[in-house]
Amino acid sequence: MHAQIVLFDGFDPLDVVAPYEVLHAGAIAAAGALSVELVSAEGPREVASGSGGLSLRATATLDPARAGLIVVPGASGRVADPDEAPDHEVGADTGQEDPSVQVRLGHTLATGLPALLKAAMGNPEVTVAAVCGGSLVLAMSGLLEGRYTTTHHLGLDLLDATGAHAVNARVVDDGDLVSGAGVTSGLDLGLYLLERELGPLVAHAVEQLFAHERRGTVWRNAGLVPAGF
Repeated sequence: MHAQIVLFDGFDPLDVVAPYEVLHAGAIAAAGALSVELVSAEGPREVASGSGGLSLRATATLDPARAGLIVVPGASGRVADPDEAPDHEVGADTGQEDPSVQVRLGHTLATGLPALLKAAMGNPEVTVAAVCGGSLVLAMSGLLEGRYTTTHHLGLDLLDATGAHAVNARVVDDGDLVSGAGVTSGLDLGLYLLERELGPLVAHAVEQLFAHERRGTVWRNAGLVPAGF
């Protein structure tokens, strides 16, 4: 199995590095049954994060036809004031040195990423995973209507506004779409993907290696509907 972790300008480093390290450790534990690489819509390049000029290098172009996992991170930057003027709306070019998370996420819509993600979500051999604001990239691209997903708690209303079913849970499994909530959920998401794709023994070994215990129940739209809550 192959995992492609997407980089775009302004990405959040922890959204990328947390699942990358977990999946890479899983690849070692699984004796090569998994491989992991960093990709971008534009191909091999240095990609600047939204955190203090830190950059990571994409080594390949995102390939939606390749079976396996595609992990979409969110962005980092300042948290926008909900009362900001209209020129600070999603996707607007504010000219500020530190654009808001919403603006950085919106900038992805003007790249080739939405089309590649649409192709990936139409491929039955691909599972798309999103960390934090990565779900908003998919939602703003029109790809999550009717789907169950989560994101950072500050973005749940925006998910609902795009037609998605926002769930306030740490990790949400909606079949070929798996999502994590806030930025540190990338660890939990990565471990869950290892368990789902390679089995609990590999996931547990990596969990012990990183001394990290996953939080919360993985939410799925299955089972009895709770009464009185």
